[in-house]
Order: sequence, then C-alpha cells, then structure tokens
Amino acid sequence: MIIHHLRNATFVIEIGNQGILIDPMLGKKGSLMPFTVFRYKAKRNPTVALPANSEDILKKVTHCLITHLHPDHLDTAGEQFLKENKIPVVCSYKDEGTLRKRGLSVETALKPWVAQACWGGEIVGVPATHGYGWVASIMGNVMGFHIEMPNAPSIYISADTIFTNNVAHALQEYKPDVTVVACGTARLDVGKPLLMTIEDIVRFVEQSPKKVIANHIEALNHCPTTRTQLREALSAKELLHKVFIPDDGETIVIDDLG
Repeated sequence: MIIHHLRNATFVIEIGNQGILIDPMLGKKGSLMPFTVFRYKAKRNPTVALPANSEDILKKVTHCLITHLHPDHLDTAGEQFLKENKIPVVCSYKDEGTLRKRGLSVETALKPWVAQACWGGEIVGVPATHGYGWVASIMGNVMGFHIEMPNAPSIYISADTIFTNNVAHALQEYKPDVTVVACGTARLDVGKPLLMTIEDIVRFVEQSPKKVIANHIEALNHCPTTRTQLREALSAKELLHKVFIPDDGETIVIDDLG
C-alpha cells in the first residue's frame, strides 16, 4: 500500500492497480471563501496550492471515497474531476441522494457498522462527530471508514471527528494497521473546535494499535494547529515515532512504517 498525501484531507491510497481518492478538494489556492473571519485571519481557502506532483498522482485514481460534503472535502473542482473521469464513489447512505443529484456515480452507500464488499475487500462505515458540544449539530453528517483489502494493511480513516466512543470502538474492534486522523483543530468564529484538540489527538495516537498518519493541517484558515505544534506535542508524550506527518505531495510506503 502506498499513500500519496495531496493537501488537507485529500489523499490517494494506491493498492495494486487501484487508486482510491479520499475527499477531493482540488480547487486552486483561494478558490473558497474564508471559514472564519474573526477568530483567525480571513484568508481565502485553501490557503496553499496543490503540490506540483498532484496531476501525476491523480492519474492513478480509479475510485473515490467521500467522508462528507463540506467544500474542504469535496469542492467544485473535485466534483468536476470525478465526473469527467467517470470515477465511482463510495459514501455514507445519508449523502447518496445529494451526490447522485450532483451527477456523481455512487457505487456503494454505507450505513454505520455494516460491512460491505468493496474493491475486492471489505469496508465499514464508522460514525463521526464533527465538533465538541452544540457545534456538532450544525456540521451535518460525517462518516469515517475502515477498509480491509487482500494482501494489504488495513486502514481506518477517522474523517472530521472529535474523539468519541465510536472512534475508540473502531480502534479497539478493528485494530487497524494504519489510522488517518484529522488534526487541524478547526474552529469557526463561534463555538468549540470542530476536530480533535491536541489532547484528544494524543489519545487517538495512544490507542491506535500501530502507525498513524496525521492530515487536515496547514491548508485552511480555520485550522490553527501546525505540523510543528503537533510534532512537539507528540514528542512530549514520546509518541512521535508512531506518527507520520506528511508534507503536501509526499508519498508514504506503508510497508516502510513497520
């Protein structure tokens, strides 16, 4: 298994001749409005461009997995890419109707905790809670995913979530070889964070059986947590050896993670 990190929560899982694109935000730098204007500087999003090798990485894509419909996970450019290349999509059953109306081809729609055959293996939807307190109620549906495929490491993608009993259950029940966690600690102008705090990221890493990949960092104006801050927090808890924090455009060979 090879993982190509593009930007924010967008990456490609390469297994054999399959390339699974996760949460395609493919628009140009500044193509989206700011997500906060008072709490943090009102920069347009994404705040960084796609990496120079993104075109080559996207040529590998054969399928797509969408955790939810916020524009930093599926933007207009991402939708256009999927439609132009006739890429089939896997998503939550709650998003199936909307995606079909937008002209996308949904091949599998998942209900929580119900395993379904997919890509020659099996995929399970894991409930995600997009924020602490009342703010989660306005953030809509989000789903994480656990994927098992033949002759490849298993992988759990948390999606945009705080640390919950559902997240802990997925880590304990499936014992994934690799976990991917959203780490930007995003916040709107009001309310508590939309993603895990540093303390809960540490909990997630502690409870992850093996290696962790940190994403959703340094690409959006409402995500203050930096790669440096995350490394420092993990180092203080002697956990950095478990975590890969890729730069945009970086490739991770999972076999090399041990």
